[in-house]
Amino acid sequence: MQAIILAAGMGRRLGELTRDNTKCMVAVNGVRLIDRLLGQLSGQQLERVIIVVGYKGQELRDYIGHRYDDVLKIEYVENPVYDKTNNIYSLALAKEQLQEDDTLLIESDLIFSERLIPMIVDDPRPNLALVAKYESWMDGTMVTIDKDYNIVSFVPKKAFKWENIDQYYKTVNIYKFSREFSKQKYVPFLEAYSKAMGNNEYYEQVLRVITLVDSVDLKALPIGGEKWYEIDDVQDLDIAETIFDEGESLWRNYSSRFGGFWRFPQMLDFNYLVNPFFPPKRMRDELRANFDTLLCTYPSGMSVNSLLAGKYLGVSKQYVVPGNGAAELIKAVMESLPGKVGIIYPTFEEYPNRRLGTDVEIFYPQNEDFSYTKDDIVDYFSQHPVRTLLIINPDNPSGNFIPVGDLLLLVQWCAEKGMRLIVDESFVDFAQGYPNNTLMHDDILASSPNLMVMKSISKSYGVPGLRLGVLASADTDLIARIRKAVSIWNINSFAEFYMQIFGKYIADYDDACQQFFKERERFEKKLRQIPFLRVIPSEANYFLCEVISGISSSELAIRLLKESNILVKDCSYKKAFKGKDYVRIAIRNSHDNDQLIEALHQLNVCL
Repeated sequence: MQAIILAAGMGRRLGELTRDNTKCMVAVNGVRLIDRLLGQLSGQQLERVIIVVGYKGQELRDYIGHRYDDVLKIEYVENPVYDKTNNIYSLALAKEQLQEDDTLLIESDLIFSERLIPMIVDDPRPNLALVAKYESWMDGTMVTIDKDYNIVSFVPKKAFKWENIDQYYKTVNIYKFSREFSKQKYVPFLEAYSKAMGNNEYYEQVLRVITLVDSVDLKALPIGGEKWYEIDDVQDLDIAETIFDEGESLWRNYSSRFGGFWRFPQMLDFNYLVNPFFPPKRMRDELRANFDTLLCTYPSGMSVNSLLAGKYLGVSKQYVVPGNGAAELIKAVMESLPGKVGIIYPTFEEYPNRRLGTDVEIFYPQNEDFSYTKDDIVDYFSQHPVRTLLIINPDNPSGNFIPVGDLLLLVQWCAEKGMRLIVDESFVDFAQGYPNNTLMHDDILASSPNLMVMKSISKSYGVPGLRLGVLASADTDLIARIRKAVSIWNINSFAEFYMQIFGKYIADYDDACQQFFKERERFEKKLRQIPFLRVIPSEANYFLCEVISGISSSELAIRLLKESNILVKDCSYKKAFKGKDYVRIAIRNSHDNDQLIEALHQLNVCL
């Protein structure tokens, strides 16, 4: 068996990275694509490796040099018109070699798991294409397959139909052709296709024609959960470096992205916090049905969206500011408040990050669960007075919860002391007693102008992609200042429409919260069976867990990512934990939660 590597392209979309080198010279986490590929091929018993070069071909030859002479016999084929042709011509230049042996055909801009080459080589079927089930990041040629894994059709970009994505597999651009297939089928069709259509085409078009006019024994070999990526531009490179990071920076590479995990559809995200049971399909269908109109239409301004936000949460328009996520409102509020702000640690650090360190008075609960009561808060801040007090309820990441009756007493105490009170109740609907835990009522707000209530719509309503948050207060001067501090069009049309239709789905939301309570109880019981975790009780949609033996929290987070493609939040680096080993684990649906439990049990066996 031999391998042919197509490496003639210019890689223009990679910009500066390919100004002086061809694409396969680009490094992923410090290792060039060509070195990774040749290293993988060196583990096979190959007669030779043929590299078709073009753009910066001499530089590639010089770089490879004789470094692989002891494990691979490398030959080169030159494409002198690489800038005027496509990969069909590059392969045509190697058509004589293609007919001389069974061949692995590989594109050079790929990065993939070490297991893929042995997978295709060891499979006894002579003609194979590695394929991956369609995911949203994939582009290029798709195939459809039957129950016997025969490739039924090749689907080029122009024939791609979104309604058929459940049937599509993406070609990984790694093929195995038998010598007989190349000689009797592929090369004759290649020659005819090139003569008819020219050289600015793709070699997979030849396979498409063969499947259309002849019954060919070309099978698909699905790669399952094996990792791979095709690097065409700088964002592809960024994603590939995250997926294929094997070092201690792996967890930080994911977490520093702050979302966008739809680019990693096989990863289970137990880091970010959303309601797993809302919105319902019927609501999502309504949003989809209005997609074209919403995409092509300007949203309303602040006045209309304040009315909608008030309607959404049942408070008066004059008390409300909608935000592009709670983060926009947090920034506006924290940067405008005078004097010191009292904060309880550990906390959601978006709040203190918007203040100078000298402007923050921190209360650290002195117990291993980071729990506290209304009386604890009063005792501490009576001795350490502040102008504004922040309460996140339930708290993030501890899950500590103060009942609404105690909160109202705290509002009164703050008023007597001349203090503002900010209550962030982004997770309050997950607390027992829902729906009676919120402070967002006109009568409460009107009687307490020192009170500000913040709510992220992302968390309990399960719509983080809409970027919605709401701030409510009867201090209308403050509300006016915050409205001026944010853009008049800070809410997009999709978020606006969501607020408009939410009232039709209140019963569904109530059902979702009830489902959540049952799943949290079930999940907590299973987590408590993991010997190396101490689970802290929570009234939110996550559990803070101390890692108590055998492994550190950072090691746990890294191993879950590497071995199970599961992301949890390592809290050890947060200020309040002082390097102690804690992780925060979100609560997802029962299927996903069971996958995490299984991964934790497997880890425990290895400890």
